[in-house]
Amino acid sequence: EVQLVESGGGSAQPGGSLRLSCAASGFIFSAYGMSWVRRAPGKGLEWVSSINNSGDRTVYADSVKGRFTISRDNAENTLLLQLNSLKPEDTAVYYCAKSPDSYASSSIYYTKKGQGTQVTVSS
Repeated sequence: EVQLVESGGGSAQPGGSLRLSCAASGFIFSAYGMSWVRRAPGKGLEWVSSINNSGDRTVYADSVKGRFTISRDNAENTLLLQLNSLKPEDTAVYYCAKSPDSYASSSIYYTKKGQGTQVTVSS
């Protein structure tokens, strides 16, 4: 069974940083692209970033480009998202998601996502 478990969320001030992790199990992690998506209060699901299976291609939404960094550790079956220069509009539940193929998609495109971790940015 595919399982994705996010951690690392919490509260931060504007301009602060957080690091999210996603522990993956139940599938061959190194064979699949992975993504982060988020849902802000009262809004729909928003694609944030994706990475291909080998980790050498990454794509970002314009809203986070230059501030967030996606990476993966295939030896540890872990997906990461470094969040820097946080803004109040980054407040959301963040989900890691498994792609149906090996590529880094530039939109919401997944077969499974985790339960999410809350990120709150306020002063």
